Amino acid sequence: MDAFLISFVVTIITSSMGITFFDEGIGYQSVQFPIQAGYLIVLPVLWYGYTLGKKAVRVRTVKTDGSQVTWGVMIIRVVIGLILYTVSFGILVIVSAIMVAVRADKRAIHDLIAGTYVTRDLPQELK
Repeated sequence: MDAFLISFVVTIITSSMGITFFDEGIGYQSVQFPIQAGYLIVLPVLWYGYTLGKKAVRVRTVKTDGSQVTWGVMIIRVVIGLILYTVSFGILVIVSAIMVAVRADKRAIHDLIAGTYVTRDLPQELK
Protein backbone atom coordinates (compact mmCIF):
# COMPACT_ATOMS: atom_id res chain seq x y z
CA MET A 1 0.00 0.00 0.00
CA ASP A 2 2.82 2.41 0.86
CA ALA A 3 4.64 1.59 -2.39
CA PHE A 4 1.45 2.25 -4.39
CA LEU A 5 0.91 5.58 -2.64
CA ILE A 6 4.52 6.66 -3.14
CA SER A 7 4.48 5.60 -6.80
CA PHE A 8 1.22 7.48 -7.37
CA VAL A 9 2.59 10.71 -5.86
CA VAL A 10 5.91 10.41 -7.69
CA THR A 11 4.16 9.73 -11.00
CA ILE A 12 1.98 12.82 -10.60
CA ILE A 13 4.99 14.99 -9.74
CA THR A 14 7.24 13.63 -12.50
CA SER A 15 4.44 13.79 -15.08
CA SER A 16 3.90 17.45 -14.27
CA MET A 17 7.63 17.92 -14.91
CA GLY A 18 7.49 16.04 -18.23
CA ILE A 19 9.45 13.08 -16.85
CA THR A 20 8.24 9.50 -17.30
CA PHE A 21 9.38 6.30 -15.62
CA PHE A 22 10.89 5.14 -18.91
CA ASP A 23 12.98 8.26 -19.56
CA GLU A 24 16.69 7.65 -19.60
CA GLY A 25 18.75 9.23 -16.88
CA ILE A 26 17.90 9.69 -13.24
CA GLY A 27 14.94 12.06 -13.51
CA TYR A 28 12.28 9.75 -12.10
CA GLN A 29 14.58 8.28 -9.44
CA SER A 30 15.80 11.71 -8.38
CA VAL A 31 12.21 12.57 -7.48
CA GLN A 32 11.27 9.14 -6.12
CA PHE A 33 14.14 8.68 -3.65
CA PRO A 34 13.59 11.80 -1.52
CA ILE A 35 9.81 11.34 -1.49
CA GLN A 36 10.06 7.67 -0.58
CA ALA A 37 12.76 8.24 2.03
CA GLY A 38 10.92 11.22 3.50
CA TYR A 39 7.62 9.38 3.75
CA LEU A 40 9.20 6.27 5.29
CA ILE A 41 11.25 8.32 7.78
CA VAL A 42 8.99 11.20 8.80
CA LEU A 43 5.63 9.46 9.17
CA PRO A 44 6.78 6.66 11.53
CA VAL A 45 8.64 9.12 13.77
CA LEU A 46 5.63 11.43 14.05
CA TRP A 47 2.95 8.70 14.12
CA TYR A 48 4.06 6.02 16.64
CA GLY A 49 5.87 3.90 14.01
CA TYR A 50 2.99 3.82 11.54
CA THR A 51 2.86 4.66 7.84
CA LEU A 52 -0.48 4.69 6.05
CA GLY A 53 0.09 1.13 4.81
CA LYS A 54 1.19 -0.14 8.21
CA LYS A 55 -1.78 1.54 9.89
CA ALA A 56 -4.13 -0.14 7.40
CA VAL A 57 -2.81 -3.60 8.31
CA ARG A 58 -2.38 -2.67 11.99
CA VAL A 59 1.38 -3.05 12.32
CA ARG A 60 4.05 -0.50 13.21
CA THR A 61 7.81 -0.20 13.51
CA VAL A 62 9.46 0.03 16.94
CA LYS A 63 12.99 -0.24 18.32
CA THR A 64 14.03 -3.67 19.60
CA ASP A 65 13.41 -2.55 23.18
CA GLY A 66 9.79 -1.75 22.23
CA SER A 67 10.25 2.02 22.40
CA GLN A 68 9.28 4.53 19.74
CA VAL A 69 11.50 4.93 16.69
CA THR A 70 13.64 8.06 16.48
CA TRP A 71 14.86 10.16 13.58
CA GLY A 72 18.28 8.51 13.63
CA VAL A 73 16.88 4.98 13.76
CA MET A 74 14.50 5.62 10.87
CA ILE A 75 17.17 7.32 8.77
CA ILE A 76 19.42 4.29 9.23
CA ARG A 77 16.55 1.84 8.57
CA VAL A 78 15.31 3.56 5.43
CA VAL A 79 18.37 5.09 3.79
CA ILE A 80 20.73 2.17 4.39
CA GLY A 81 17.95 -0.24 3.38
CA LEU A 82 17.21 1.64 0.15
CA ILE A 83 20.90 1.83 -0.70
CA LEU A 84 21.51 -1.88 -0.02
CA TYR A 85 18.42 -2.97 -1.93
CA THR A 86 19.32 -0.72 -4.87
CA VAL A 87 23.01 -1.65 -5.21
CA SER A 88 22.16 -5.35 -4.98
CA PHE A 89 19.69 -4.92 -7.89
CA GLY A 90 16.89 -6.18 -5.67
CA ILE A 91 18.60 -9.40 -4.60
CA LEU A 92 18.64 -8.28 -0.97
CA VAL A 93 14.90 -7.53 -1.20
CA ILE A 94 14.39 -11.22 -1.92
CA VAL A 95 16.78 -12.19 0.88
CA SER A 96 14.86 -9.90 3.27
CA ALA A 97 11.53 -11.40 2.22
CA ILE A 98 12.89 -14.89 2.92
CA MET A 99 14.21 -13.70 6.29
CA VAL A 100 10.79 -12.35 7.24
CA ALA A 101 9.20 -15.64 6.18
CA VAL A 102 11.57 -17.94 8.08
CA ARG A 103 12.88 -15.98 11.07
CA ALA A 104 10.94 -16.24 14.31
CA ASP A 105 11.33 -12.49 14.93
CA LYS A 106 10.32 -11.64 11.31
CA ARG A 107 13.13 -9.08 10.96
CA ALA A 108 14.51 -8.10 7.55
CA ILE A 109 18.01 -6.84 6.78
CA HIS A 110 17.09 -3.18 7.34
CA ASP A 111 15.53 -4.09 10.72
CA LEU A 112 18.71 -5.88 11.84
CA ILE A 113 20.87 -2.92 10.81
CA ALA A 114 18.64 -0.31 12.49
CA GLY A 115 17.69 -2.32 15.59
CA THR A 116 13.96 -2.34 14.80
CA TYR A 117 11.11 -4.76 14.29
CA VAL A 118 7.50 -4.62 13.16
CA THR A 119 4.82 -5.36 15.74
CA ARG A 120 1.05 -5.45 16.14
CA ASP A 121 1.32 -3.99 19.67
CA LEU A 122 -0.42 -0.65 20.16
CA PRO A 123 1.70 2.31 21.29
CA GLN A 124 1.59 2.88 25.04
CA GLU A 125 -0.04 6.28 24.43
CA LEU A 126 -2.98 4.67 22.61
CA LYS A 127 -3.71 1.79 25.02
